[in-house]
Amino acid sequence: MSETPSAARETPWYQSVNSTSLDAHARVQDRWALDYVQLSEGIFQGHIENIHLPQLTLVHETLNVATRQRGRLNDSAYGFALRDPSSEDFFSNGRRMPANAIMCGKGDEIDITTPEQSGFIGMAVQRDLLEPLWQAMYRKPLAAWLEQHLVLETTTVKAAALWTHHRAAMAQARELIDRQVGLSSLLQLRDEVLTQWLEALPAQVDISDLPSLKRRQQLVDQACERMMAQVDAPESLLSVCSHLGVSVRKLNYCFQDVLGISPNKYHKLLRLNGLHRALMRASAQDNVQDIAALWGFWHLSQLAQDYKRQFKVLPSETLRRAQRD
Repeated sequence: MSETPSAARETPWYQSVNSTSLDAHARVQDRWALDYVQLSEGIFQGHIENIHLPQLTLVHETLNVATRQRGRLNDSAYGFALRDPSSEDFFSNGRRMPANAIMCGKGDEIDITTPEQSGFIGMAVQRDLLEPLWQAMYRKPLAAWLEQHLVLETTTVKAAALWTHHRAAMAQARELIDRQVGLSSLLQLRDEVLTQWLEALPAQVDISDLPSLKRRQQLVDQACERMMAQVDAPESLLSVCSHLGVSVRKLNYCFQDVLGISPNKYHKLLRLNGLHRALMRASAQDNVQDIAALWGFWHLSQLAQDYKRQFKVLPSETLRRAQRD
């Protein structure tokens, strides 16, 4: 395919990084704006591999703990992802993402909940590359449903072939970049892997349930905003529901449907994650009690138990490590 002048100037590169904190893991992906919340217990370990080619980035990510990932790629990009079939179900923008399902849509909003010991492959492609290839393949404009955020089931055979081809393409791209071959070989590889992703998509897409999914996701987002409005004096679930005008039962149903977790548990995890980040960024003058109070934790003995259960270290250990570093 022909390249725009700006695309032709893009220099291919790759990175492969192991990280031991959610913040470090997010910073590796500095081309995008992503935020992570750790949902399950354990010492975080993640691996991210990115291959950046003109107008397209290939990704392989693995995580040992359950997370919620929120953020954006950019407004001109479209994201596609396929989970490791050996992982448990993901949740993507309010939809359960079973095996052999492709997450796809506009890159202006990413909201993924991953299980423990999970992995997925994905790509972010610019519209200037995607649109002409789509028209060449299907003889029609880019599908309007790609402007949404969908989970589309494909066949077991296509999903397995896509996983194999994507991982092989990443390995080949690394080799070509290391050898500093001409750009034409990498562009051919890029177009091949993009075509493979598009061919794995189903021929027919039903988005009739999208309005109800969006309503449930919006309710969850509104509840989360309310929960975090005053972290030093957290509201009860009943108060949050009263403010939003919904029943506790309905809010619980929406959280389970969108994130696979109860609102009470998610609220506590949000605050624990916030405290964890604050302790990791603390200065020499800070202490656990003052920082904990900012996040609404007043009973330090109970906090120590909950924090250690979640992150496998005491709050004081995280603080000492930050002050030492």
